[in-house]
Amino acid sequence: MAGNHFLQLGKRRRVVARPHLPKRRFGRVVAVGALIFLGAMALVGPTGLRAWSESATVLEKRNAELAQLRAERERIANRVELLDPNNADPDLVGELLRSNLNVAHPDEVVVSRDD
Repeated sequence: MAGNHFLQLGKRRRVVARPHLPKRRFGRVVAVGALIFLGAMALVGPTGLRAWSESATVLEKRNAELAQLRAERERIANRVELLDPNNADPDLVGELLRSNLNVAHPDEVVVSRDD
């Protein structure tokens, strides 16, 4: 007798809507929306792939600029060392006197060149 209620011939079954089904759909829609948002941010967000490639390009430029500045710093440090008041390089001192003060030794001949 327990199985008789499944064999109801002639009677229509009534489908009852489940009240929790819209909540499940809403949760799924929110989850899919969140996944789409996270995927978009992974591509074009402030720390996404596009920003990462731009950062790599900027890093290469900054490394090149840093190498140039280090070379300039070494050149200046060498000049400072040559201009040490206790042991100055005479050639550099003469060059600086001639270029900055526009002086020449009495027995020197000045030859101008056209640039």
